[in-house]
Amino acid sequence: MSPQHRALATREAILRAAAEEFDRLGYDAAPLSAILERSGVTKGAFYFHFPSKEALASAIVQVQDDTWPRLTGQWRDRGLDPLRTLIGLFEEAVSLLSRDVVLRAGVRLAADRDVGYPGLSSAHLRWEKVLGDLLLAARDAGQLRPGVDPEAAARTLTSAALGARLISSATCRCADFPERMREVWRLVLPGLATDEWCPPALEVLAAPQEP
Repeated sequence: MSPQHRALATREAILRAAAEEFDRLGYDAAPLSAILERSGVTKGAFYFHFPSKEALASAIVQVQDDTWPRLTGQWRDRGLDPLRTLIGLFEEAVSLLSRDVVLRAGVRLAADRDVGYPGLSSAHLRWEKVLGDLLLAARDAGQLRPGVDPEAAARTLTSAALGARLISSATCRCADFPERMREVWRLVLPGLATDEWCPPALEVLAAPQEP
Protein backbone atom coordinates (compact mmCIF):
# COMPACT_ATOMS: atom_id res chain seq x y z
CA MET A 1 0.00 0.00 0.00
CA SER A 2 1.36 3.43 -0.95
CA PRO A 3 1.96 6.08 1.76
CA GLN A 4 -0.96 8.10 0.38
CA HIS A 5 -3.32 5.13 0.61
CA ARG A 6 -2.09 4.33 4.11
CA ALA A 7 -2.74 7.91 5.18
CA LEU A 8 -6.25 7.81 3.74
CA ALA A 9 -6.94 4.49 5.43
CA THR A 10 -5.72 5.85 8.76
CA ARG A 11 -7.89 8.94 8.44
CA GLU A 12 -10.94 6.82 7.62
CA ALA A 13 -10.22 4.54 10.58
CA ILE A 14 -10.10 7.55 12.89
CA LEU A 15 -13.32 9.00 11.44
CA ARG A 16 -15.20 5.74 11.81
CA ALA A 17 -13.92 5.03 15.32
CA ALA A 18 -14.83 8.55 16.42
CA ALA A 19 -18.25 8.29 14.79
CA GLU A 20 -18.96 5.06 16.66
CA GLU A 21 -18.02 6.67 19.97
CA PHE A 22 -19.91 9.91 19.27
CA ASP A 23 -22.96 7.98 18.06
CA ARG A 24 -22.91 5.88 21.22
CA LEU A 25 -22.02 8.50 23.83
CA GLY A 26 -22.18 11.97 22.33
CA TYR A 27 -19.28 14.40 21.97
CA ASP A 28 -18.61 15.30 25.60
CA ALA A 29 -18.73 11.74 26.95
CA ALA A 30 -16.48 10.25 24.25
CA PRO A 31 -12.83 10.58 25.37
CA LEU A 32 -10.07 10.82 22.80
CA SER A 33 -8.41 7.81 24.43
CA ALA A 34 -11.42 5.63 23.52
CA ILE A 35 -11.31 6.86 19.93
CA LEU A 36 -7.60 6.05 19.70
CA GLU A 37 -8.13 2.59 21.16
CA ARG A 38 -11.04 1.82 18.82
CA SER A 39 -9.19 3.08 15.74
CA GLY A 40 -5.91 1.39 16.62
CA VAL A 41 -3.84 4.46 15.80
CA THR A 42 -1.24 6.27 17.90
CA LYS A 43 -1.73 9.75 19.30
CA GLY A 44 0.92 11.00 16.91
CA ALA A 45 -0.93 9.54 13.92
CA PHE A 46 -4.14 11.12 15.15
CA TYR A 47 -2.63 14.59 15.41
CA PHE A 48 -1.11 14.22 11.96
CA HIS A 49 -4.67 14.12 10.56
CA PHE A 50 -6.64 16.19 13.08
CA PRO A 51 -5.37 19.00 15.33
CA SER A 52 -7.99 18.30 17.99
CA LYS A 53 -11.06 16.29 18.96
CA GLU A 54 -13.14 19.32 18.00
CA ALA A 55 -11.64 19.33 14.49
CA LEU A 56 -12.43 15.62 14.19
CA ALA A 57 -16.05 16.24 15.18
CA SER A 58 -16.26 19.08 12.65
CA ALA A 59 -15.02 16.74 9.90
CA ILE A 60 -17.77 14.24 10.75
CA VAL A 61 -20.42 16.98 10.72
CA GLN A 62 -19.13 18.09 7.32
CA VAL A 63 -19.69 14.58 5.91
CA GLN A 64 -23.42 14.79 6.58
CA ASP A 65 -23.56 18.44 5.49
CA ASP A 66 -22.13 17.39 2.12
CA THR A 67 -24.25 14.25 1.77
CA TRP A 68 -27.78 15.63 1.94
CA PRO A 69 -27.58 18.30 -0.80
CA ARG A 70 -25.83 15.81 -3.10
CA LEU A 71 -28.48 13.16 -2.44
CA THR A 72 -31.30 15.66 -3.00
CA GLY A 73 -29.78 16.73 -6.31
CA GLN A 74 -29.42 13.14 -7.46
CA TRP A 75 -33.10 12.43 -6.82
CA ARG A 76 -34.24 15.66 -8.49
CA ASP A 77 -32.17 14.77 -11.56
CA ARG A 78 -34.02 11.46 -12.03
CA GLY A 79 -36.98 13.21 -13.62
CA LEU A 80 -39.60 11.47 -11.48
CA ASP A 81 -42.84 13.10 -10.41
CA PRO A 82 -42.64 15.15 -7.18
CA LEU A 83 -44.12 12.58 -4.79
CA ARG A 84 -42.01 9.72 -6.12
CA THR A 85 -38.98 11.96 -5.78
CA LEU A 86 -39.93 12.86 -2.21
CA ILE A 87 -40.55 9.28 -1.09
CA GLY A 88 -37.46 7.92 -2.84
CA LEU A 89 -35.26 10.64 -1.37
CA PHE A 90 -36.70 10.07 2.08
CA GLU A 91 -36.27 6.29 1.85
CA GLU A 92 -32.65 6.52 0.76
CA ALA A 93 -31.75 9.11 3.41
CA VAL A 94 -33.31 6.99 6.15
CA SER A 95 -31.59 3.86 4.88
CA LEU A 96 -28.22 5.64 4.82
CA LEU A 97 -28.67 6.82 8.39
CA SER A 98 -29.54 3.32 9.56
CA ARG A 99 -26.38 1.87 7.96
CA ASP A 100 -23.75 4.62 8.07
CA VAL A 101 -22.47 5.44 11.54
CA VAL A 102 -20.49 8.45 10.28
CA LEU A 103 -23.67 10.07 8.94
CA ARG A 104 -25.55 9.24 12.13
CA ALA A 105 -22.82 10.70 14.30
CA GLY A 106 -22.70 13.79 12.11
CA VAL A 107 -26.41 14.38 12.59
CA ARG A 108 -26.12 13.90 16.34
CA LEU A 109 -23.08 16.16 16.64
CA ALA A 110 -24.68 18.89 14.56
CA ALA A 111 -27.78 18.82 16.75
CA ASP A 112 -25.86 18.70 20.03
CA ARG A 113 -23.63 21.61 19.07
CA ASP A 114 -26.33 23.93 17.72
CA VAL A 115 -26.78 26.61 20.37
CA GLY A 116 -29.84 28.20 18.80
CA TYR A 117 -31.93 25.03 18.66
CA PRO A 118 -30.59 22.47 21.16
CA GLY A 119 -31.19 18.95 19.85
CA LEU A 120 -32.18 20.23 16.40
CA SER A 121 -29.57 20.85 13.72
CA SER A 122 -29.98 23.25 10.85
CA ALA A 123 -30.06 20.17 8.61
CA HIS A 124 -33.51 19.34 9.97
CA LEU A 125 -34.77 22.77 8.95
CA ARG A 126 -33.21 22.38 5.50
CA TRP A 127 -34.98 19.04 5.13
CA GLU A 128 -38.26 20.73 6.00
CA LYS A 129 -37.66 23.21 3.17
CA VAL A 130 -36.76 20.46 0.67
CA LEU A 131 -39.89 18.47 1.54
CA GLY A 132 -42.03 21.59 1.40
CA ASP A 133 -40.80 22.43 -2.10
CA LEU A 134 -41.48 18.89 -3.34
CA LEU A 135 -44.95 18.86 -1.78
CA LEU A 136 -45.74 22.23 -3.37
CA ALA A 137 -44.72 20.75 -6.72
CA ALA A 138 -46.86 17.68 -5.99
CA ARG A 139 -49.85 19.92 -5.29
CA ASP A 140 -49.31 21.77 -8.56
CA ALA A 141 -49.10 18.40 -10.35
CA GLY A 142 -52.47 17.36 -8.90
CA GLN A 143 -51.01 14.62 -6.70
CA LEU A 144 -52.26 15.93 -3.35
CA ARG A 145 -55.77 15.75 -1.98
CA PRO A 146 -57.75 18.99 -2.04
CA GLY A 147 -57.06 21.09 1.05
CA VAL A 148 -53.68 19.55 1.91
CA ASP A 149 -51.25 22.24 3.04
CA PRO A 150 -47.80 21.33 1.62
CA GLU A 151 -45.90 23.28 4.26
CA ALA A 152 -47.87 21.72 7.12
CA ALA A 153 -47.30 18.29 5.59
CA ALA A 154 -43.55 18.99 5.34
CA ARG A 155 -43.44 20.00 9.00
CA THR A 156 -45.35 16.87 9.99
CA LEU A 157 -43.06 14.55 8.03
CA THR A 158 -39.92 16.23 9.34
CA SER A 159 -41.15 16.00 12.92
CA ALA A 160 -42.11 12.35 12.47
CA ALA A 161 -38.69 11.55 10.99
CA LEU A 162 -36.87 13.35 13.80
CA GLY A 163 -38.88 11.55 16.48
CA ALA A 164 -38.50 8.16 14.80
CA ARG A 165 -34.75 8.65 14.46
CA LEU A 166 -34.29 9.66 18.09
CA ILE A 167 -36.25 6.67 19.38
CA SER A 168 -34.60 4.25 16.96
CA SER A 169 -31.15 5.64 17.81
CA ALA A 170 -31.76 5.24 21.54
CA THR A 171 -33.14 1.70 21.30
CA CYS A 172 -31.21 -0.02 18.49
CA ARG A 173 -28.75 2.45 16.95
CA CYS A 174 -31.19 3.19 14.11
CA ALA A 175 -31.51 -0.41 12.93
CA ASP A 176 -35.31 -0.14 12.73
CA PHE A 177 -35.41 3.48 11.53
CA PRO A 178 -36.38 2.54 7.93
CA GLU A 179 -39.35 0.45 9.08
CA ARG A 180 -40.47 3.12 11.53
CA MET A 181 -40.56 5.64 8.69
CA ARG A 182 -42.39 3.22 6.42
CA GLU A 183 -45.02 2.92 9.13
CA VAL A 184 -45.31 6.71 9.12
CA TRP A 185 -45.73 6.76 5.34
CA ARG A 186 -48.35 4.01 5.36
CA LEU A 187 -50.41 6.01 7.86
CA VAL A 188 -49.82 9.52 6.50
CA LEU A 189 -49.73 9.02 2.73
CA PRO A 190 -53.45 8.16 2.30
CA GLY A 191 -54.28 11.54 3.84
CA LEU A 192 -51.88 13.36 1.51
CA ALA A 193 -52.06 11.77 -1.92
CA THR A 194 -54.99 11.36 -4.28
CA ASP A 195 -56.72 8.00 -4.66
CA GLU A 196 -55.15 7.61 -8.11
CA TRP A 197 -51.60 8.08 -6.87
CA CYS A 198 -51.68 6.56 -3.39
CA PRO A 199 -52.18 2.77 -4.00
CA PRO A 200 -49.06 2.27 -6.17
CA ALA A 201 -46.95 4.13 -3.62
CA LEU A 202 -48.33 2.08 -0.74
CA GLU A 203 -47.47 -1.08 -2.65
CA VAL A 204 -43.86 0.06 -2.89
CA LEU A 205 -43.75 0.98 0.79
CA ALA A 206 -45.22 -2.40 1.77
CA ALA A 207 -42.63 -4.33 -0.24
CA PRO A 208 -39.74 -5.99 1.67
CA GLN A 209 -36.63 -3.85 1.80
CA GLU A 210 -33.32 -5.05 0.45
CA PRO A 211 -30.82 -5.90 3.18
